[in-house]
This record gives sequence, structure tokens and C-alpha cells, in this order.
Amino acid sequence: MDKNIIKSQQRARRKKGLRKRVLGTPDRPRLSVYRSLNHMYAQVIDDLAGRTLASASSRDIKDLATTGNVAAAAQVGKVIADRAKQAGFSKIVFDRNGFRYHGRVKALAAAAREGGLQF
Repeated sequence: MDKNIIKSQQRARRKKGLRKRVLGTPDRPRLSVYRSLNHMYAQVIDDLAGRTLASASSRDIKDLATTGNVAAAAQVGKVIADRAKQAGFSKIVFDRNGFRYHGRVKALAAAAREGGLQF
């Protein structure tokens, strides 16, 4: 079987296990992270209402030289922290979305914590 298919199936299995435990509520929404090859995406989601409350991505930030590295992920973390605080949220639940807590995902989480989000 193709290596990429196996990797996506493994991530789907990890994601399914995480989503059993992680739920975004109106008082503590979920910070969902998606990592593609070239970009990082983050959303603050209220699962009970089914609404996205804030979002940020490396595509939004214009002053980045490269968008698929740890520095870009840290910038996305700072931006999502600012936008979540503007929306009135400081406590969130972190959803790594099946990705390992390493590299760009870890950098985004650390920058969001530095920006004032608690999780």
C-alpha cells in the first residue's frame, strides 16, 4: 500500500481517539490545528453551536518569507491568540487533530500560550 495512504489512515485513527475526549464548549472552545506541507491553519471552534469563533493561517500573514516552518507556525500561534482574546476567550482546549505534538504543532501551541491562551 502507498506510504501516504498509510500515514493518513494512522492520523485518522489518532484523530478519532482524540476527538472522543476533546470537545469545545461555549465557555472553553477548541483550538483545532491543521498542518499541511506548506501552511499551518488554526481555528477556535464552539462544537455545541457548530461555529468557528476565530481563525488564522500562515496564508493570512503577509510578511512571512516561508510558510511551512516552525517560525511561521509560531506567528500563526500569536495571531490566533490575539484573535481569540478579541473574541473574548482566554481558556481553550487544544486539539492537535491527530498530528504529533512536535515541531510546528508544538511551536504553534507554545506561541498561543505566550499570547495569553490557557490550555
